[in-house]
Amino acid sequence: MQFASLDAATKSDALRKADGPVVVIIAEDDIEVAATIRYHVDKGFHTVILVAPPELVLAPADAAGALRIDFPTRNPGTTTDVVNAVNQALPEKTWLYYCYNAEFLFYPFGETRSVGELLAFHTEERRFSMLTYVIDVYAGDLGQDDSAVSLGDAHLDRSGYYALAREENGVPCDRQLDFYGGLRWRFEEHVDEDRRRIDRISLVRSRRDIVLRSDHTWSDPELNTYSCPWHHNLTAAVVSFRTAKALRQNAASRFQINTFRWHNSVPFEWKSQQLLDLGLMEPGQWF
Repeated sequence: MQFASLDAATKSDALRKADGPVVVIIAEDDIEVAATIRYHVDKGFHTVILVAPPELVLAPADAAGALRIDFPTRNPGTTTDVVNAVNQALPEKTWLYYCYNAEFLFYPFGETRSVGELLAFHTEERRFSMLTYVIDVYAGDLGQDDSAVSLGDAHLDRSGYYALAREENGVPCDRQLDFYGGLRWRFEEHVDEDRRRIDRISLVRSRRDIVLRSDHTWSDPELNTYSCPWHHNLTAAVVSFRTAKALRQNAASRFQINTFRWHNSVPFEWKSQQLLDLGLMEPGQWF
């Protein structure tokens, strides 16, 4: 099913009666769009919404039953426009996840448990959002993979991640932190200051009274917390080629970076256990 505009999609029964969990994939270019769709279908998302420029062409087999919304995704404000519109259109309390093409959701024990099982447990703990860390991955050889995207030769940083207290008007925010690391930290001179954080509240239960903000947080402060007050909760990771792609596409950085690898680079194994071992997501009480 394809819609010519975001407005047409949000007014349709396809979204008003969508079965959750729902994934919204915002395609900013044509790199690994089909792989991103297939991956999230395999993880158990019941509804896949692909938001892509009209000129992006996908073979019917690659679309994998996704709802296609034509939208100029490189325009400023695309993420908040799209996610907020979809959040308003979905049935209340539907689990919604958003990401970009060439991004892949990882969570504890993801090889044997579906995303539905993950979110069912999280809901039982009275949690209605989940903190995700955006973990940069990048091709090991930029001469071989000019776009910096390689599913078969992906690397990530095994260290260099840290958190700072988040404050509003000089007052620390309860159970909220700003997280940094990865390529945005190592090549921060090429990244605007307001885009250097790697935390994203990309999983949330839909509600009419909440709004996604431009910094990937929501208007309800409780949704931005990493855990409840009583114990640690689940967190997840978004394994992402997005920053690597951007640094290769930007002329100011492209010719200053010959490789993204450094002494703390390791091959990415495409397994949740590796991310758990590196402390890049938290199983909480889920075993």
